[in-house]
Amino acid sequence: MSDLSALQQELKQNLKQFPNFPKEGILFEDFLPIFAKPAVFQKLIDAFKLHLEQSLKGAKVDYVIGLESRGFLFGPTLALSIGAGFIPVRKPGKLPGDTYTVEFQKEYGSDKFEIQKDVIPKGANVIIVDDILATGGSAFAAGELAKVSGAEILEYLFVMELDFLKGRDKLGKPVFTLLSGQDEALKN
Repeated sequence: MSDLSALQQELKQNLKQFPNFPKEGILFEDFLPIFAKPAVFQKLIDAFKLHLEQSLKGAKVDYVIGLESRGFLFGPTLALSIGAGFIPVRKPGKLPGDTYTVEFQKEYGSDKFEIQKDVIPKGANVIIVDDILATGGSAFAAGELAKVSGAEILEYLFVMELDFLKGRDKLGKPVFTLLSGQDEALKN
């Protein structure tokens, strides 16, 4: 078993599942217990860092872009561990100054994300992080914000993925999911 596989296995053991939450037919996988145990949280960061070392083959990450709100839980720590800056992508009205805004579709309507203008230098290498890859709408929007800022997206990273929603198909760049997720919707 590789070092990354061992870390993934240990992290998976710290998840909690909640059937039919937040609504009927959904199996909610809660990764928040990972943050309650410092040693396990460190392993989450170590696993992402190890993956990046293997996948980027020496390419420098200048910034980690984290999506509101769960991308904020581990994005800054990951950025610090790889010597990169952290840039938040937020809902409208949460960032001061001039911003770029992108609207995106969610399962039940639309939403918007913003990023501050001039915070990412043109040509900077970025990775985009969030907790779960579902439909890919929010990650795609973050990618659009990175592009309009002039950044080069190296990769998208997620803690988990709902494979059956095929969100990775929208992203057009490499996608890494630390803990493989659900292949299908919860059956009742």
